[in-house]
Amino acid sequence: MWGSKVATTVFFDKVIRDVEEPSTAIAIEFGRSSAYGQNLMYFTLDDKMVIVDEKTGREIYDAMQRLAAYLSYDM
Repeated sequence: MWGSKVATTVFFDKVIRDVEEPSTAIAIEFGRSSAYGQNLMYFTLDDKMVIVDEKTGREIYDAMQRLAAYLSYDM
């Protein structure tokens, strides 16, 4: 799809399940891709992949940090 010189680094790869309905699940993978000659975030949800631009990646990072802080995961 992007040529033969694409490198990815997987940071998360897991099937996650709903707390109350464990039969409801999605496969999530995310990491870093060099597909467009840059280090960009990619996300795969149930085999559908997107690579986001740097601005969007930074927005996702910021939102996840704020969520983790709100949930006290950063303590």
